[in-house]
Amino acid sequence: MPKTPLSYRVVEIPPARRNTHNYLDLYWWKHSIYALLEVDVTAARQFIEEYEAQTGEALSFTGYLAYCLGRAVDEDKSVQAYPKGRKHLVIFDDVDVFLPVERELGGGAHAAIPYIIRGANNKSYLEIHREIRGFQTQPVQPGGGMPAAFRIMMSAPWPLPRLFIRLIRAVSRRDPTRSVTAAGTVGVTALGMAGRGGGWGLAPAGQSVLLIVGGIARKPAVIDERVEPRHMLDLTVAFDHDVVDGAPAARFVKRLVELIESGYGLEEARRDAPAPPPVRAD
Repeated sequence: MPKTPLSYRVVEIPPARRNTHNYLDLYWWKHSIYALLEVDVTAARQFIEEYEAQTGEALSFTGYLAYCLGRAVDEDKSVQAYPKGRKHLVIFDDVDVFLPVERELGGGAHAAIPYIIRGANNKSYLEIHREIRGFQTQPVQPGGGMPAAFRIMMSAPWPLPRLFIRLIRAVSRRDPTRSVTAAGTVGVTALGMAGRGGGWGLAPAGQSVLLIVGGIARKPAVIDERVEPRHMLDLTVAFDHDVVDGAPAARFVKRLVELIESGYGLEEARRDAPAPPPVRAD
């Protein structure tokens, strides 16, 4: 019986994404613990819709989560500690939020390019949003802006990347400032979910705290003894268990959820919003 020829096509992997598996190997060795949450983001979603209707500017929802993360960590900086050797932790003063931002590379190809919001604990929501939008409009640097030596070693034939990764881990363990300079103190990654309903995502805690943004679903919830439809976000918080224990992690999660659900910082953003253009009378 003659075989039916297989139908397929070969496409090029974007250079910015060719070594993703090697980058992930930098973090899979960590001892991650996870909190899977449902967070009411109705206030934030409504504000973003109203702001766009008033100003024509679409605010970044991920930017709002990064803003709330920065403020929550600012209240307990011990959750963003990094190990130094076997006997010490380094606790950084600034909350630097690592945020992969999807960028168009040309020809319909897209890739997540790393960006770090430095000192997010000292910035407003609108400042963070505009910083992200500004990065999205900049030309994509070769290799996603990573140092040439790093890209060369990570794309070298096996087993050189594995040896390079071990070296990076050893250096970072001795000097955590190198890790923070390259990847921030905490992170947000927006996986999202396709189709209807929500959905959680899991990833290793590359930073001491990582928010993994899943799907948003409209669900009934009890508000002031009334059942109301609310926008519920499936959010995963991953911790590096080498530096964060269960009780501090639980207290941090509680505070983070309070900030997000209360719409923390949105009134300040409303006051700073540009005035709508005047309506011309015909």
